Amino acid sequence: MLQQLFSKLESHFDEMVEIRRYLHQHPELSFQEVNTANYIRSYYENIGVEVRGNVGGNGVVAKVYGKKPGKTIALRADFDALPIQDEKDVPYKSLTPGVMHACGHDGHTATLLVLAKVLHEMKDDLEGTYVMIHQHAEEYAPGGAISMIEDGCLEGVDAIFGTHLWAGEPTGKIQYRKGPIMAAADRFEIAIQGQGGHGAQPHKTKDAIVTASQLVVNLQQIVSRKVNPIDSAVVTVGSFVADNAFNVIADKAKLIGTVRTFNEEVRSFIEAEIERVVKGTCYTSDSSYKYQYERGYPAVVNHGEETEFLIKCAKEIELVTTIEETEPQMGGEDFAYYLQHVKGTFFFTGARPENVPVAYPHHHPKFDIDEKALLVAAKTLGSAALQYQEF
Repeated sequence: MLQQLFSKLESHFDEMVEIRRYLHQHPELSFQEVNTANYIRSYYENIGVEVRGNVGGNGVVAKVYGKKPGKTIALRADFDALPIQDEKDVPYKSLTPGVMHACGHDGHTATLLVLAKVLHEMKDDLEGTYVMIHQHAEEYAPGGAISMIEDGCLEGVDAIFGTHLWAGEPTGKIQYRKGPIMAAADRFEIAIQGQGGHGAQPHKTKDAIVTASQLVVNLQQIVSRKVNPIDSAVVTVGSFVADNAFNVIADKAKLIGTVRTFNEEVRSFIEAEIERVVKGTCYTSDSSYKYQYERGYPAVVNHGEETEFLIKCAKEIELVTTIEETEPQMGGEDFAYYLQHVKGTFFFTGARPENVPVAYPHHHPKFDIDEKALLVAAKTLGSAALQYQEF
């Protein structure tokens, strides 16, 4: 059965590449992916697979039914793009100004569509049901996963598997991790209100830039001096805005940043500790503040047995040359929500372009992937889906 699946996937590889390149040329931002969702839905309608659109927003869910009874396995791919100008010199360069697939979601979608097509062709020999979750809005919180779950995409599902094409690792490598593999990703915003004035008379002002600058330094001590070194955490100020004339002392400054954690207790501690630091810093400068903390995706926590099972499946695939346990990644992923509801695992599929010693990173204007990785991902997901029937 597996060899039949692998053979069919190989015969459809050119179609996988064609779909990926079409999607790469026609990207859409999170929560705006109307045309992409229609493309996915039409694909399933044309091959005779049951499909439902507008799931939790722009999400699409398709189901392939085997002729024999069995478990229900879900596979997930995201399909939103990013607000980045595509700077690659390739025939499939984005045709939408300022928007591109800079994270591999076009490849995820192409992989799942063709895998579903192959499973549908094999349905007479298959056990169980295969749920294809095409998720919108992974890149922008609150994301699409949580609304799709609320709309029933996981109803009856026994297990779920997902992968992310990983351009930093060579094609043929599968990276896994039991337990936390990706971090919770939160956002904070701090507005400092001082008292502006003439640049030559600082003693008559409450300098918001000085206060905010001190705050940036003070915030760094949360992780270095307040969080147990055994627990990973990041507090990053990514934006500092205090626009003013050169001879004016600013009355306002705004800081925007992100917090990354794996442990929920650490996450809650940092949320409260930021405000404590802000309050103290502003008190010393006699300034006021507004503080907002927005929780993004929780940590992606893989289930142990399903991860071990995935490793076993990957070892049977000829295209997989390396299987290794990865360090936890500080990037966020709303696949986390699926794993809070059903068993499963999320893994990385190496996709570094050929003849490139160091690939452009994800979210870079020249990001690209080795398209042969699509076949590796399809075979790994397909193998896991089929063999889980006997797990």
